[in-house]
Amino acid sequence: MLPLGFSSTAVAQSTQSITNPTSVLSIFLSLLLVVAIIFALAYVMRRFNVTHSSNGQLKVVASMMAGAKERIMVIEVGDEQHLVGITSQSISHLSKLENSIQSQQPADNPGALFKQKLVSAMAGKLNTSLKEEKHHG
Repeated sequence: MLPLGFSSTAVAQSTQSITNPTSVLSIFLSLLLVVAIIFALAYVMRRFNVTHSSNGQLKVVASMMAGAKERIMVIEVGDEQHLVGITSQSISHLSKLENSIQSQQPADNPGALFKQKLVSAMAGKLNTSLKEEKHHG
């Protein structure tokens, strides 16, 4: 009888703590803090352009902030590299580079290295799960 009586007391205490106004406020503030952290990280990633994506023939080789909303970028189109200035209102072609600069390698950019490892790990897991389905099917 003791374990049954003890468990009903524990259930009553847990139900009481959920309806307690300070507990509800604490849960709400914790949730609000998590959402605020997510928005702050999204802002930082957008502000500092954490991800540089490349699309076959067009890729960003280098990027530098020149002001609050101004940026200078070296883009590679095919075999040519161009220096462009980007503001909130326009994009201006500054010059064509005669001497090409090297793009960042994954070892120089930890974000790209992490992305590469994550993609390969996910591809390995997906391939493993597909092989298992074929063996079971």
